[in-house]
Amino acid sequence: MRLTNYHTHTIFCDGKNTAEEMVLSAIDKGMAEIGFSVHSPLPFPEVWDIKKEKLPEYISTLKALREKYKDKIKIYIGIEQDYYSEGSTEEFDYVLGSVHYIYKNGKYLPLDLSAEATKENIDKYYNGDAIAYCEDYYKLVADVYNRTRCQIIGHFDLITKFNERLPLIDTNNPRYVNAVNSALKSLLDTPAIFEINTGAISRGYRTSAYPEDWILHKIAKRGKPFVVNSDSHNVDTIDFNIEKSQKELDSYGYKYIESLDEIL
Repeated sequence: MRLTNYHTHTIFCDGKNTAEEMVLSAIDKGMAEIGFSVHSPLPFPEVWDIKKEKLPEYISTLKALREKYKDKIKIYIGIEQDYYSEGSTEEFDYVLGSVHYIYKNGKYLPLDLSAEATKENIDKYYNGDAIAYCEDYYKLVADVYNRTRCQIIGHFDLITKFNERLPLIDTNNPRYVNAVNSALKSLLDTPAIFEINTGAISRGYRTSAYPEDWILHKIAKRGKPFVVNSDSHNVDTIDFNIEKSQKELDSYGYKYIESLDEIL
């Protein structure tokens, strides 16, 4: 069993530590590989994405670290490409494709800002219909590979991030299930694989990883491997629950990658 993580953020976007600090933490924790996935520049003002003019520095910094620590850990230079981002991803080793917003009535609605903001947006833009909100989200998720050409699909059911804290979404509702299944139908026919994302657990929002178990089982039945990622924003969580999640996948007999080279 090899410890790896390909969903990593630094001070180049909304992370708390430098790239080198994250590399050193990964080495200290015995990780074999680490991939950096800076939040892509967005076409509207935001505080947590990298600005376009900083991308060359991001890439050059990681290239230098890759050379400096090549005997201790393998480093990949990636990007977490948001659905609404428009920049090229050709310079990166890999792409993690994610949906963080729904564009509704001329406004970008953030999906993971807070439970209170989520409720406010559902009430204001969807007349309280949380399932309609989810339906719009999963339509975007269904198209995320077409938009980003990602190798990894990020936090598939991110829209449920706050559901344990404020249960607005009935994930057993047939409309919700249909929306999930429709997105899966589109994505399972692509080369992209799905991540097991432990980030919301480490930040105290959830007690289980993305995606929810019943979704996990549907993906696995198609024979796709998973990748286990911590969605880490600081040195303390670089390996958070990765080994535990790998063991859970082993217990199910489900496949997961142990090197990014397996899908590149």
